[in-house]
Amino acid sequence: MSETNPAAAAEAAAPHRYTAAMAADIEARWQDFWDAEGTYAAPNPKGDLAGDPELVARPKKFIMDMFPYPSGAGLHVGHPLGYIATDVFARFQRMTGHNVLHTLGFDAFGLPAEQYAVQTGTHPRVSTEANIENMKAQLRRLGLGHDKRRSFATIDPDYYKWTQWIFLQIFNSWYDDAAKKARPISELVAQFESGERAVPGTTRAWSELSAAERADVLGGFRLAYASDAPVNWCPGLGTVLANEEVTADGRSERGNFPVFKAKLRQWNMRITAYADRLLEDLEELDWPEAIKLQQRNWIGRSEGARVDFPIDGERITVFTTRPDTLFGATYMVLAPEHPLVEKFTPDAWPEGTHDVWTGGHATPAEAVAAYRAQAASKSDVERQAEAKDKTGVFIGSYATNPVNGERIPVFIADYVLMGYGTGAIMAVPAGDQRDFEFARAFELPIHCIVEPTDGRGTDTSTWEDAFSSYEAKIINSSNDEVSLDGLGVVEAKARITEWLESKGIGEGTVNFRLRDWLFSRQRYWGEPFPIVYDEDGIAHALPESMLPLELPEVEDYSPRTFDPDDANTQPETPLSRNEEWVNVTLDLGDGPKRYRRETNTMPNWAGSCWYELRYLDPHNSEQLVDPEIEQYWMGPREDRPHGGVDLYVGGAEHAVLHLLYARFWSKVLYDLGHVSSAEPFHKLFNQGMIQAYVYRDSRGIAVPAAEVEERDGAYYYQGEKVSRLLGKMGKSLKNAVTPDEICAEYGADTLRLYEMAMGPLDVSRPWDTRAVVGQFRLLQRLWRNVVDETTGEVTVVDAEPDEETLRALHKAIDGVRGDLEGMRFNTAIAKVTELNNHLTKAGGAIPRSVAESLVLLIAPLAPHIAEELWRKLGHTDSVVHQDFPVADPAYVVDETVTCVVQIKGKVKARLEVSPAISEEELEKVALSDEKVVAALDGAGIRKVIVRAPKLVNIVPA
Repeated sequence: MSETNPAAAAEAAAPHRYTAAMAADIEARWQDFWDAEGTYAAPNPKGDLAGDPELVARPKKFIMDMFPYPSGAGLHVGHPLGYIATDVFARFQRMTGHNVLHTLGFDAFGLPAEQYAVQTGTHPRVSTEANIENMKAQLRRLGLGHDKRRSFATIDPDYYKWTQWIFLQIFNSWYDDAAKKARPISELVAQFESGERAVPGTTRAWSELSAAERADVLGGFRLAYASDAPVNWCPGLGTVLANEEVTADGRSERGNFPVFKAKLRQWNMRITAYADRLLEDLEELDWPEAIKLQQRNWIGRSEGARVDFPIDGERITVFTTRPDTLFGATYMVLAPEHPLVEKFTPDAWPEGTHDVWTGGHATPAEAVAAYRAQAASKSDVERQAEAKDKTGVFIGSYATNPVNGERIPVFIADYVLMGYGTGAIMAVPAGDQRDFEFARAFELPIHCIVEPTDGRGTDTSTWEDAFSSYEAKIINSSNDEVSLDGLGVVEAKARITEWLESKGIGEGTVNFRLRDWLFSRQRYWGEPFPIVYDEDGIAHALPESMLPLELPEVEDYSPRTFDPDDANTQPETPLSRNEEWVNVTLDLGDGPKRYRRETNTMPNWAGSCWYELRYLDPHNSEQLVDPEIEQYWMGPREDRPHGGVDLYVGGAEHAVLHLLYARFWSKVLYDLGHVSSAEPFHKLFNQGMIQAYVYRDSRGIAVPAAEVEERDGAYYYQGEKVSRLLGKMGKSLKNAVTPDEICAEYGADTLRLYEMAMGPLDVSRPWDTRAVVGQFRLLQRLWRNVVDETTGEVTVVDAEPDEETLRALHKAIDGVRGDLEGMRFNTAIAKVTELNNHLTKAGGAIPRSVAESLVLLIAPLAPHIAEELWRKLGHTDSVVHQDFPVADPAYVVDETVTCVVQIKGKVKARLEVSPAISEEELEKVALSDEKVVAALDGAGIRKVIVRAPKLVNIVPA
């Protein structure tokens, strides 16, 4: 006797049931339809993407995801979380009457593709383009409603032509502090030529300077400039890194190689010129407060004074936030990398030098060289660690404290960083713990200049630590011209600053932690700089007609790497190996000449600094962006004075790097009149992370999560007990689940619903494949409520719904609309589920009006099944641009609400009343209720407190 296959029998009995196979068929058909019809095309007001005038006339909504990098590993289910969320929100905005721009490009330059090329010999473009195509296919399967006409990759020459063009705008600009904006460098040259502005550093006129001298002067003003400066050199990667690319323990974020301080000539962006504006404009942005705080801290604004300390006929300038403590400065410290160290390091130790100051070296030069090598191997965090022993060496010179004439020794020490202030400090050991520890270690004097309020007294030889207070009075701080004694900190700071300025030895100033952005990379796979050098080493910008400067072919893609621990190395770039490309003859307007190209490339951040603008006008070969189109999509509005993208969704890990850089580029372009938006992103939303359990064996090695078994609360892999910890999802952790797997088993709509239903969008949540089926069953019930599983016929009826159903429907409409607007997708799905369950329990055929509203409610969340049901309900147009249902207020409010009646604070009655009942009417109803009358038992009433419609409180006389 043959066995019956239950699955086959069920399929035969219900051939039109919503299954994974049916979902796959529905989803593929509608994705093809959307592509063929251009369903998601967002029309511009003009240009090659101009379209339906009626759509253009609607309110606009520009919705963006952070640029994805096309990895060879493809997507796991954690990656699409933000993409699905923006797609749901964009669909809802279309249905509520907006012209929605939602598209996606690819941030495709960078180190991963280059490293893959080095390992495999595959050209980075080949592997990157293959990765892009794979990612496009995965994203398409999710039903994302992107305007594909606007997509691009940063590696497209038509795109990076404009990245190079923007670099040249920045290179050819300077920041006018008086006007508080960027201006063309030609205007600065005109000021020098006319004599309106004196040439800094010389008494000669502009016309008397050589071309090289003029270039040096302008380099001190340009917003993009090359300089010899301390950089983060990573021999293991063969490239320099920005501060933000170095971990707290002094290693590269990518590869985990040691990073050293080295002096190299590199391109920089003068982002520091915009520090104040970057801070001020944060206030007008709709960003998470945590992200704003990170940017404020990174910019690090502090007020204080710059003070000059004379030394050997010259000066060392320090920045201090406490100029009121100048009289307590007993030594100075320079950062080991400070450019003046060599200048003030003599050949021999001065007479009387303490042995503890020399580090055991015979000469100051030996001491300085040895200490610099030691400091170069430490990260900034290690150098500033509070608990570490304080180290340093005397450089052999003394400076003079300008307020009291004391001769004070100058040290180098690693706890002072070149990246903050001037790279030099006046050390006040009585008021700073690090200075205190250093002074004790090196037997330096400690002067008490703030009266202690903790009973320790003013004899610093008895102190165990420094004393600092903004409340205490200043003492021991006077000379023949100025006295701070007896003053509070604020008053003392103002008085000493005024005195310093009157003597020309200091000034009140503002300092920032923010450093200029290191913009060079010694890599192949990046945008070439549109810069060439003449025989004198002067940098020249390529004219726009020569853009794009395309990336040439090279035989070896890898930068030259070195022993990761060898700091005494120099970078060698892959582009430098293509001699024909590097050395060229060009006519830049003054006849053919030989030039040498810049062989560094731009960092991977360059392409993502402006990509929002390319989405607006992606095929424009004549302009960065048409001004009218930019104004339409991103221009300032009353509720967003700086303009920008309406919604930008991405990870919080980009709080500083990408977001700060993009804001800087936007402000330069705004100052130069190229855009109307001074900020790139008005509203920022950080989605959480989808996490997964990582299982590790006794060696600590991750094992395949899919093959782990749970038994009696423990976990086993191939019979061996393993540990479990919630963490990231990824291929290396062997716990990745691909969207392709879930789509194959349940369909894309189920995956979309599950990811949105897992919890609030901004909260991280664990993935559970077993729970996905719950959303699949929701779609199956929805399908059964509209379609007969046996015949495939629509079962809705043209009848009016009963009042209970109307109330359930309109409450759902009201709730879902509010939740989608607020990006509360998990609660929106719960409300749709509740309505669907109500219809299922009610039984019988569903009224057509209710079924259509239900389909429209779920359409932003599960668009494929919504399109299919919409078509089955007799409509020939797409559900995408249908109007989202509007709730009838009469059915949203409860028919009655429960009012509690209290006497002396105790509940005596509960009344069912209208939600709209007035306070007067409610009081009458409560006082006439038989239970209330009985409870009062003839007692008089002193007061009746009414809070309609839910509370009446009676106070008897």
